[in-house]
This record gives sequence, structure tokens and C-alpha cells, in this order.
Amino acid sequence: MQRARPARTVEAVPQYRRFLSELLSFGFVGVIGTLIMILGANVMRAWLGGSPVTSVAIPTVISTLASYLLNRFWVFRHRDSDGSGREVAIFFVLNGVGLLIQVVCTGFTYYTLGLHGGVAYNASLLAGVAFGAAFRYWSYKKWVFTPAVA
Repeated sequence: MQRARPARTVEAVPQYRRFLSELLSFGFVGVIGTLIMILGANVMRAWLGGSPVTSVAIPTVISTLASYLLNRFWVFRHRDSDGSGREVAIFFVLNGVGLLIQVVCTGFTYYTLGLHGGVAYNASLLAGVAFGAAFRYWSYKKWVFTPAVA
């Protein structure tokens, strides 16, 4: 008589595929947020005559609202949410850090390097977005959209 072996559970989706899907979805949301931020920043700077730092800050706040909704209800929908304001508060605090990263890149280019042209402005926006996005992805997974408790 053969001894019964414990059954192995099979994950519905392999871990690497979930990670890849999550990363690509996060990137897509990032592209949407970046478009909102860059278009808004250029409109504010060119047509409304805003300062370079204000022109980055206001569209980034708008983009953050859109990003939270897309991340919560699409990208990280499989992760826990306690339904409290904790998740939202931490999300916006971490986005504040991401915004600070973007503003530092823009301010450094404009005020420290003295590069005032459109190409330099948009290059500093993209650099800030890249550094900010890396920080946001890492911090969202660590502190905001935590894994579901089994």
C-alpha cells in the first residue's frame, strides 16, 4: 500500500507572469499620468505664464488623482485594501515625495544649470518622471498596495 502524498497547490497565475502584468499595467498608468503632467505643465508654462515649478506641481497633483484611481482599481486590484483612508493618505504622501523628486529635477535644470529652453525643460520633466516612477513603484508595493493576507 502506497502512502498518500500531500497534494501540491498550483498557483492560478505563475508569480513571474503576475509581476510582469503588474509592471506593464503600472507602466501604462504611468504613461497616462505622465501625459497629463507633461501636457498640463507645458500648457501652464506656455499659455498661462506659470513658473516652471508651479507648472510641474499642479498638473502632477491632477495626474496623481488619476493614477491613484487607476492603480487601486486596475493595477493592484488583487491586493488588499482595508477600506480606510490609510491607503489614500500613504499614497498621496509617497506621491508628494515623487513630486519633490520631479520638482528638484526641474528646478535644478532651470535655476542651477540655467537652461531655460523648451527642450531642457521637457528633458528635466522626463528625468524627474523616471526617477519619481521608480520610487513610486517600489514604495506602492511596499507600503500602499500590500499583498492580500491569506
